[in-house]
Amino acid sequence: MIKNEKIKALEVELTGIDGEDLGIVSTKEALEMARKLKVDLVCTSLFSSPPPCRLVAAGAVKEERQQARKKEQPAKLKEIRLTPNIEDHDYETKKSQAEKLLRAGHSVSLVVRVQGKEGPKAKALLEELIQDLKEVGHKKTGIQLSGKQAMVELEAR
Repeated sequence: MIKNEKIKALEVELTGIDGEDLGIVSTKEALEMARKLKVDLVCTSLFSSPPPCRLVAAGAVKEERQQARKKEQPAKLKEIRLTPNIEDHDYETKKSQAEKLLRAGHSVSLVVRVQGKEGPKAKALLEELIQDLKEVGHKKTGIQLSGKQAMVELEAR
């Protein structure tokens, strides 16, 4: 993005702060208008003549770029490990971690390590967690019991 004095065109097609069309204006005039309003003049494309420019609040350009980067990044799968004999405080901590990740748009894999005959207990724990997190995420896979672990995948709503 080209901003303010770096715009070399003689005329620009100007759009106001609220999206209103201000027509074709000389670059000097557009820069003066931007200074008066204490905003930036940003060129959105150099491939047309005159180039389309708009008046944008000073910090908004940087924020727009950050939002665009966030949208480009795919959701990551994060793993949270638990044990079937988990204490209440630890359970709450793991639940809040999962909730935070789901709110951020990530997928969460809840894995419970199983030893001996703890399978039903692990399954019950996962079902409880799914119920507690149903507001922020939903099941992507069913509960899978295999050998030494039970797991379920949740994705953000």
